[in-house]
Amino acid sequence: MDYQSWRHVFKLDPAKKISDGHLERICESGTDAILIGGSDDVTLENVLDLMARVRPYSLPAVLEISTIESVAPGFDFYFIPTVLNSRDPKWIKGLHHEAIREYGDLMDWEELIPEGYCILNPDCKAARLTDADSLLDDEDVVAYARLAERFFKLPIFYLEYSGIYGDPKLVKTVKGHLSDTRLFYGGGIDSAEKAREMARFADTVVVGNVIYTNIEQAIRTVAAVAESIDQSL
Repeated sequence: MDYQSWRHVFKLDPAKKISDGHLERICESGTDAILIGGSDDVTLENVLDLMARVRPYSLPAVLEISTIESVAPGFDFYFIPTVLNSRDPKWIKGLHHEAIREYGDLMDWEELIPEGYCILNPDCKAARLTDADSLLDDEDVVAYARLAERFFKLPIFYLEYSGIYGDPKLVKTVKGHLSDTRLFYGGGIDSAEKAREMARFADTVVVGNVIYTNIEQAIRTVAAVAESIDQSL
């Protein structure tokens, strides 16, 4: 259950409704893991509810923490975003310091995985919430990737377009500058073709919104990522 080997991940938003049937299809699709997280209306209650529905399936369950109040026990990993291009230090290290001060003695550090986020869609909720400077050129993004790997030694660098499809050329460029840090990509993956394209460059492709708008397309992304891997071998 090594997150560094995951190629495809489904991201479920605890604030959004999903039927039992659709959830079963997602969890039995062949995806490598289920990531639970969102930008707003995330509560302890809806996190616990979604975790309880995912837990019967035999795949890793991860909580991506956005608020301290919604942290729940029982997940395999806890992904902790630090938004590298935020203008507000709260989202870089402030909330992290607060959580460690309160719960540091209780934390299982082996389960905590820091992510260096770079949010590139200025119109998305995550960018507004974190006051991210999302109007970056390619050199800026590469610099953040290097900052994540070489300076902060973060295991994950996450290119987050959140709702729009990003630039595959930029993803390829960023990947070319990373050797130890794993490159996650998320945003606008609403078809098998887009999943296949991004999987050529990103180490891990995260698929989220399409789950709630077109379940068939969402399921097809799993095989598309696998096909991309096979073609690269």
